[in-house]
Amino acid sequence: MRRWPRSREDLEAFAAELFDGFFRADQRRWGQAYVRGLLLDGRRKSVEPMAARLGEDGNRQALAHFITSSPWDPAHVRARLAWRMQEAIGVEALIVDDTGFLKDGDASACVSRQYTGTAGKVTKCQVGVSLHLANDRASAAVNWRLFLPASWDPDSPEADADKISRRGRCGIPAQAGHVEKWQLALDMIDEARSWGVDVPLVVADAGYGDAAAFRLGLEERKLPYVVGISSRHSAQPAGARPVQPAYAGTGRPPTMQYPEPAQTMKDLVIEAGRTAARPVSWREGSRPGRSQSGFKRMYSRFVALRIRPAGRGILKTCEGPELPERWLLAEWPAGESEPVQFWLSNLPSGMPLATLVRLAKLRWRIEHDYREMKQALGLAHFEGRTWNGWHHHVTLVSAAHAFCTLQRLAQDPKDAAQA
Repeated sequence: MRRWPRSREDLEAFAAELFDGFFRADQRRWGQAYVRGLLLDGRRKSVEPMAARLGEDGNRQALAHFITSSPWDPAHVRARLAWRMQEAIGVEALIVDDTGFLKDGDASACVSRQYTGTAGKVTKCQVGVSLHLANDRASAAVNWRLFLPASWDPDSPEADADKISRRGRCGIPAQAGHVEKWQLALDMIDEARSWGVDVPLVVADAGYGDAAAFRLGLEERKLPYVVGISSRHSAQPAGARPVQPAYAGTGRPPTMQYPEPAQTMKDLVIEAGRTAARPVSWREGSRPGRSQSGFKRMYSRFVALRIRPAGRGILKTCEGPELPERWLLAEWPAGESEPVQFWLSNLPSGMPLATLVRLAKLRWRIEHDYREMKQALGLAHFEGRTWNGWHHHVTLVSAAHAFCTLQRLAQDPKDAAQA
């Protein structure tokens, strides 16, 4: 990944556009300096080592004040970033996910022992939920929320007195309470739409797709989605229809119901059989190969079925007794005895299998973004303890990452994903 612009003028023009909403010249100056510090070579991207590398802009106190205490709204920067990247990328989907920020101490806002995929276990960390604009060849994080665990919420039965006492020192707003990650994702999607960002599709992993309320929230907003889902969820085959049970003549007449019990999604795919799996190649990978581009293409076998997701939560939202019809996509590699991954989608019934697979697999872009922002741009290096400081830092790391993406696209759009 290129970590330095072709010219400082490119960065100055980008920063001027991004920080145009700042009324104070000193905020515009230190905003640009902070982003430049993130782009400079160096292992650590916290304030002190960045200040040492920034030359005339290496005022540690001014940088620390700007990122931790200065009263600028990160949403204004994110909106301008979203406008710029929507135009540059050609957005095919909005991807939501979360990442962990591992911590040794307890003083930072919202630190708690909780699960994070970053460590693959329950550990002491912060968790940030992010929203990314993406297509196959480029992506950019444009919105963030710091997840507030129930132990940090004074109105929660799980409130921890020590953590509640730290809210003031961390600058956590009084109105900030515990909100599930899937709801934070919906809030960010709503905010992005309020900025004028088009949402052609929402992509997420099973951490979000397993929440029926998240999927229903997308449907209420009339947004198409392809989301990961656990195999344990139940569904009826697409051809199943509810019937009217016989009425005994006393009491309330029984409601219409499906004659057969719902099956797990895994069982529905296995029932379709291995012969239902079709080979699909969906994108170029990073390993050398014999294709025209020189990279090996990603390849596996997939089953796509029309099904009717079941469950009390879904049935309650239906206008009639019939469950809605959706896509169930499952990856079933040739060497596996059963399917290994599942997705649910409300895309139209005529959608080609190759398109379903490519959209489901588009989530790889978010892992690409996290890797670049953490390894090269210091996403997890913020040493401040405040709520505002965390949101300021992740916003400016996103800006630095977007700038690198713009530089790559300007050099060669076809090579952007391989940079």
